Amino acid sequence: QVRLVESGGGLVQAGGSLRLSCAASGIIFSRNVMKWYRQAPGKQREMVASFSSGGSTNYADSVKGRFTISRDNARNTVYLQMNSLRPEDTAVYYCATDIIGGRYWGQGTQVTVSS
Repeated sequence: QVRLVESGGGLVQAGGSLRLSCAASGIIFSRNVMKWYRQAPGKQREMVASFSSGGSTNYADSVKGRFTISRDNARNTVYLQMNSLRPEDTAVYYCATDIIGGRYWGQGTQVTVSS
């Protein structure tokens, strides 16, 4: 079955960096669009970044220039490099992919940015 497992979250000071990873199994990884979402307390889940199978990337305006999404098809892993972190980046970060029949989510990893 499809499984997405995130790692790399933690507590960091404002201005710091973190790198999130999402290991996928049960899918033909190289053919899938991989996405990162986040959900802050009391807010709706929002898409942060996506990386298509063709190599195109998209970012939310709030993270452009600070976050970079990348993927390693040989490792079935997608990454989110987060630099210049701000307190408003505090959220649970989720990896996701869409497959015929539905959207699959990981369990999430907490990112907390202190001021």
